[in-house]
Amino acid sequence: MAQGLRKGLTSYGDAGFSLFLRKAFIKAAGYSDDALDRPIVGITDTASDFNPCHGNAPQLIEAVRRGVMLSGGLPMAFPTISIHESFSHPTSMYLRNLMSMDTEEMIRAQPMDAVVLIGGCDKTLPAQIMGAASAGIPAVVLPVGPMVVGHHRGEVLGACTDCRRLWGQHRAGRIDEAEIEVISGRLAPSVGTCMVMGTASTMACMIEAMGLSLPYSAAIPAPHAERLRCGEATGRVAVEMARRQGPAPKTLVTPASIRNAMVVLQAIGGSTNGLVHLAAIAGRAGLEVNLEEFDAIGREVPVLVDLKPSGDHYMEHLHHAGAVPRLLQELEPFLDLSAPTVLGGTLADYLALAEEVPGQTVIRPRSAPLKQTGGMAVLRGNLCPGGAVIKHAAATPALLKHEGRAVVFTSVEDMTNRIDDPDLDVTADDVLVLQNAGPKGAPGMPEAGYLPIPRKLAGAGVKDMVRISDARMSGTAFGTIVLHITPEAAVGGPLGLVRDGDRIALDVERRSIELLVDAAELERRAAEFQPPRPAPKRGYAKLFHDTVLQADKGVDFDFLAGED
Repeated sequence: MAQGLRKGLTSYGDAGFSLFLRKAFIKAAGYSDDALDRPIVGITDTASDFNPCHGNAPQLIEAVRRGVMLSGGLPMAFPTISIHESFSHPTSMYLRNLMSMDTEEMIRAQPMDAVVLIGGCDKTLPAQIMGAASAGIPAVVLPVGPMVVGHHRGEVLGACTDCRRLWGQHRAGRIDEAEIEVISGRLAPSVGTCMVMGTASTMACMIEAMGLSLPYSAAIPAPHAERLRCGEATGRVAVEMARRQGPAPKTLVTPASIRNAMVVLQAIGGSTNGLVHLAAIAGRAGLEVNLEEFDAIGREVPVLVDLKPSGDHYMEHLHHAGAVPRLLQELEPFLDLSAPTVLGGTLADYLALAEEVPGQTVIRPRSAPLKQTGGMAVLRGNLCPGGAVIKHAAATPALLKHEGRAVVFTSVEDMTNRIDDPDLDVTADDVLVLQNAGPKGAPGMPEAGYLPIPRKLAGAGVKDMVRISDARMSGTAFGTIVLHITPEAAVGGPLGLVRDGDRIALDVERRSIELLVDAAELERRAAEFQPPRPAPKRGYAKLFHDTVLQADKGVDFDFLAGED
């Protein structure tokens, strides 16, 4: 197999000329023949002025360069799409597959023997792994790391769980305009991803548990010097992988590593987004995430990590408590330790590196968990033949068995326009229903599942209600919220048949959610189904609409999933 500059030559009809021309142009950058004869390690550059979470990416790139050169390799950074959760219209999920295609094709198009994937903000790490898995060369992940905590009026703050809590207080009139502006400058005090167990931190922990990144890489705070040392070590490992010509991501994404990721996802009280991204990553390796297996794991594996939004602490506290290796030690009975890793060994090696931190309370022992069962449950019923999920670790216990009257919003726009209408017919016992917010319907399956509490109820002190949708929810959010209802309303799923006043019954212990409407009436409504909006006619919007899969398949494009 060709390596280094000889890999993937541009087609000119003469391979010798192609290599000659490639060398001639790269020497214009000042490279010597000695440098150009070394293993080439690509480094993805996902820095962007629109992406403050990746604000340390330039420093990490330099740290990786140092590690590559110290190990005798040639580092070559190259730009790819950068996605930030708050700067992506209509939603970051809409662009995840585009980023995965960009990453895959740039890895294919340019000569590199291994690649370091630098990412963090929610959709970037899954997009990069999806692309690298399809590209098929050795790859190692380097998360940008979580930001440090903020402070306000003596209280520790974390983006974005406390963003949502404090914004809710502002909507309810308990925090005025002047104070909410002050808070906005204190919630995110440094570069890096959200410092709670949101999607970014969830993915970093799962990726480490899958052996796709180095031990301890998930939780080191972004501004810490140790994060740069992790970058240097990642560069060294990338050179070793280039020389060994492996392992490639598909070698590491196995049934065993997928199960390990599911165990960790349940134990950290992680983001529901993690399940969608794991399904997409698995799909690129020709595998599937079994929702029943995930639910069964959740019944056995307790929540052990005491982090917001399910607990009280933040990612920097997890790091100082021993981070993922210490968590893996506690989870050992549930893990397959034979799963391979980027280091060339097995997951057992990661456990052996764990540090015992006296007196820490962030990583609970199995004998004294934060929650007796895992963070998420998979629901079934006539509303979701393909399944739905609820993060019950962050829900109100009294609402986990509930029957209420449906208050229906037919789109995100409809919800935005009416949720705070003082004439809205709604009570705290009702069930808020959002339709047409799934992969095709929105489009892009936005994080609109965290329906706000109607203002008149929030003002009266209501903090939670049962809310259901075919949308997603940020991992930083909390509440009794049913998500990822499959199939979605926009493709004719039962969620689209719900009408105002229908009764809905939720029973998380029984793993059920049912629309209490006669089957004949539902058939009559189904016969009247019309798509909520015309299909797009051009560009990426058309590609997305025509080929996107449902939530249980990871919302990937149908032509990207599976083996080549």
